[in-house]
Amino acid sequence: MTDPHLPGWLVPPPEGFTATDLDHLTDLPAHTELIDGSLVFVSPQASFHALIITVLENGLRKTVPSDLRVRREMSVILAPRQRPEPDLVVIHATADLRPDVTAYQAADAVLAVEVVSPDSETRDRERKPQLYAAAGIRHFWRVERNGGGATVYVYELDPATRAYALTGIHHDKLRLAVPFEVDIDLTEIDQL
Repeated sequence: MTDPHLPGWLVPPPEGFTATDLDHLTDLPAHTELIDGSLVFVSPQASFHALIITVLENGLRKTVPSDLRVRREMSVILAPRQRPEPDLVVIHATADLRPDVTAYQAADAVLAVEVVSPDSETRDRERKPQLYAAAGIRHFWRVERNGGGATVYVYELDPATRAYALTGIHHDKLRLAVPFEVDIDLTEIDQL
């Protein structure tokens, strides 16, 4: 018997939650993700996390082609029981035609970016890349704190294995030709 004073989502359905459930569960904490049918709650983030996301978001907005859009902390539906929320996602502009969109489809995503935090190390380094790759998102960046700066690990999907292959490790400068021309000064975090 459940306590009527507790939110209903504290007790998951026997088969787990679905991606569409997130839009209908009331009083969920902000930035709740769905991984393998289970709700995942985000811990408070350190300032590094917010600052490096800002650096990357600003850099991507300057270089992203006109047919793409950069979105911060929006969830992506990868499968019926998978709806993570990348720190940044680059999507096709046609995916964001309504102001009430709460999630994008995996097919709309070109790039997913995760900044690793102490509470999410395994999810950001292992589980989420597996899920993004299985859903066909071609590009993935994992960002790690390195002292006061950032290291960006850049991956591209190998279509034969449907797994990510590491294509580069970047410390002070993130300069890429794919998925589009990117030139981001990672040391800008020191000025924020």
